[in-house]
Amino acid sequence: MAEEILTGIHAVMAVLELNPDRVRQVYVNEKRRNNRLDPILESVSANHLLLKEVSRDKLDRLADNQIHQGIIARCEALPARAEAELIWDVKALKRPAMLLVLDGIQDPHNLGACIRTLNGAGGDGIIIPKDRSAPVTSVVHKTASGAMEKTPIFTVTNLSRTLQQLKDECGLWIFGTSDKAEKTLYEVNFTVPFALVLGAEGKGMRRLVTEHCDELVSIPMKGTVSSLNVSVASGVCCYEAVRQRQL
Repeated sequence: MAEEILTGIHAVMAVLELNPDRVRQVYVNEKRRNNRLDPILESVSANHLLLKEVSRDKLDRLADNQIHQGIIARCEALPARAEAELIWDVKALKRPAMLLVLDGIQDPHNLGACIRTLNGAGGDGIIIPKDRSAPVTSVVHKTASGAMEKTPIFTVTNLSRTLQQLKDECGLWIFGTSDKAEKTLYEVNFTVPFALVLGAEGKGMRRLVTEHCDELVSIPMKGTVSSLNVSVASGVCCYEAVRQRQL
């Protein structure tokens, strides 16, 4: 069974609270103790999990020199989720779907931040292409700050085909973000079931993906910068959907 390493207080605490059965061992800095680690250590004990005190150098190696805050969990990897599960899960929803589609996001910090944003907004899943995306690594987990445990990530082979399936089989509206769009996000209806497509850093959406969007929307830019970071843009859009659905 594949494994993954989770680093940092929020990611480790989240897996202990939400999916403790996938934790195989927890490593803690043998020379570092603070109040923020106490709840984690209590949870490790309560779940009867293996805890090993190791040196800072050992933690650095396990974390591949990523920031770990003195705590690491070695876990069974989350199961991969593909197109068939996506369609099934969306059809089973009892509320209008809210999905994020990330077309070629290469920065793992941006991927993790988008996952965290969608989770905070109460969304239903992230869709990424198999060959044009940052892989789901410990950096993604840490940046997502625990959101990975309850936010499904669907990896698809053909993004354009998946968008068409969501339209045909699930009745979703596909919105794409573009600075060339005639409408702003405040002029569209986010109360319908939808998937929101955000393009790669600097390049935007690919042509075929754009052609599968029902409507393009832009974020009004009032200052001197021309665009927002993709994770910030996802937050602006998702929370406009939250606002509309609460009216």
